[in-house]
Amino acid sequence: MSDNAPVVFDGESGDIAGKKFVVAVSTYNRPITEKLLEASIDTIEREGGCRGNIRVLWVPGAWELAVAAKKVVNDCDAVICLGCVIRGETSHDQHINTMISQSLGQLSVEYIKPIAFGVLTCNTVDQALQRSGGAVGNKGEEAAMAAISMIRMFDQLA
Repeated sequence: MSDNAPVVFDGESGDIAGKKFVVAVSTYNRPITEKLLEASIDTIEREGGCRGNIRVLWVPGAWELAVAAKKVVNDCDAVICLGCVIRGETSHDQHINTMISQSLGQLSVEYIKPIAFGVLTCNTVDQALQRSGGAVGNKGEEAAMAAISMIRMFDQLA
């Protein structure tokens, strides 16, 4: 074995039992976002997190996710943002999706904290259903795993 081997930080393991999570979730398209929320909470628990360390913030729509995340970012180890924007007859969805993704990305970099993007940006309701527990999986689970992995990696780096 070489002494020049790289040191790898992958976030695949580590204790998250004491970590605090905030899940901000949109009430708009609630039948879909509830499934995303359930998967996020289940994932945090499955990975060793404590249900009592999870706060859920219900916000009116996906547009409000960024401001909710900014309000709580200093009070937790990660924020998981969940929503569902479905294309309509106009380009309204594109404006919302762009603002949300840019705002959440900026917050994550600014605060050096995991802010997971679990917002579905779909063309149809069927696509949203397939991504909230259907054949394509559950974006709520994926977002929670991304947040957990980043928390673990930050702990490894410390």
